[in-house]
Amino acid sequence: MIAADIRAALSDPASAGHDWLIAPETGRRLRFGELHRFAMCLDQMLAARAVGRGAIVATLLPNGLSASALFIAVMAGGRVIAPLSLLAQPSQLAYVLGHCDPAIVFTTAEHAQALHRALADDRPQRIVVIDPDGLDGGPWAHDDHQDDRFVGDTPAGHEAALLMYTSGTTGVPKGVALTHGNLLHAARAVAGWHGLGPTDRALSALPLYHINGQVIGTLTPLLSGGSLVAPRRFSVSSWWQAALEHGCTWLNMVPTIIAYLLNEADRAPTSLPAIRFGRSASAPLPPDQQRAFERRFGFPIIEAMGMTETASVVFCNPMDPLQRRIGSPGLPLGTEVKVVDSHGQPVAPLQTGEFWLRGPAVMGGYYRDPERSAEALTDDGWLRSGDLGHLDADGFAYITGRLKELIIKGGENIAPREIDEALLRHPQILEAAAVGIPDPAYGQQILAAIVPKPGCTPDLEELRAFCEHELGRYKTPARFMVLAELPKGPSGKVQRLRLLDAMS
Repeated sequence: MIAADIRAALSDPASAGHDWLIAPETGRRLRFGELHRFAMCLDQMLAARAVGRGAIVATLLPNGLSASALFIAVMAGGRVIAPLSLLAQPSQLAYVLGHCDPAIVFTTAEHAQALHRALADDRPQRIVVIDPDGLDGGPWAHDDHQDDRFVGDTPAGHEAALLMYTSGTTGVPKGVALTHGNLLHAARAVAGWHGLGPTDRALSALPLYHINGQVIGTLTPLLSGGSLVAPRRFSVSSWWQAALEHGCTWLNMVPTIIAYLLNEADRAPTSLPAIRFGRSASAPLPPDQQRAFERRFGFPIIEAMGMTETASVVFCNPMDPLQRRIGSPGLPLGTEVKVVDSHGQPVAPLQTGEFWLRGPAVMGGYYRDPERSAEALTDDGWLRSGDLGHLDADGFAYITGRLKELIIKGGENIAPREIDEALLRHPQILEAAAVGIPDPAYGQQILAAIVPKPGCTPDLEELRAFCEHELGRYKTPARFMVLAELPKGPSGKVQRLRLLDAMS
């Protein structure tokens, strides 16, 4: 399973001297052989602290060499990695720590104080402060009395490997428990679909406390024998330089990154010959932005879709640009899919319903939460995704929204994405998100939050007229709200329901 595959990848003599990870800000490189040695040292250090197999090891770390190495090494040693979000509010952090009760937490000096407050117990020894940019001299430092080996046997596929907490925008965070088998299936499916191998190098700045950055950006390159360039964070000014300097062959992105790169396309190189493709997931990609990006940069964007509960795989478009469907996240990727009505009965192609998912990447349940596990999973293993849309006659998926985000105006269902995409066609709008707001006459009206492009100040009456032309009067927003940025989760997905908080 995943631990066995990680151990095999790390111990392969043919790749021992090859780079696995490059941190562009510091120039630090971590080779496969070095990661292998680190994983064994960490395993022995944790065993010496009585942090045994199956124990939860948490991290509160920014992207960097240490966060990536710990993510891989903890699982290789048979323990459960629980990356904590740096964006979590103090109350959320305290809840998550209390809920999963980690045996040990690795963090930085910058975040240690907040972590002590959130833990609020008499076990300060659980907090281990480390350097986010290097592994030298840490608590796992090897000495002459240690063996080059792992302490325990390789975990089985059904054993827990990763505990990821959802952002909890509509309630307390849920702990998604993923097994070694879930992760192995997901990473292998992605590597196979994209044809990734040892000569491929990813550029991914997505956070290591989000499933996309974990499975797609970190685990998949490792198991395919490739490598990864991992900036601390996304920056338009350094993105293309990192891709060119380090010979990246594919880009792991979200629509927000695509929008910002496209808006500042004049800062990009005229030619990017080494890049085979870009991958976009975590939120719907507006078709007009996809077409404009491909025209400007000269390589295809492969849109995909995943969930934390499915280890980041559900749909993906074909690699052949002639076979893909722009506006769709693609075909099922190693996952069984059906679209059902409100009674759980399958609907015909092209009819809208909720996507249900089943397969080897789908979680078995939420950690220590049987009630919400039962709400999410049917007795025969189908995951109720909460996503609305349809499948076409060829099996391509089309997502129209979330059950909880659907706008119901005067009894008519309106997909927020339709309004978003109309607004993004306006030349002065960089980002947009629509949401339903209470209305005494219609039940709900439409609020559109917009982020103007730098230097632009849209005329709201002109924008209203533009929307009436694109959408018709009934779907035109009743209100516009201009923001410096949209509220987003760690994946870059817009959190629409938080827009209601911004109104107050």
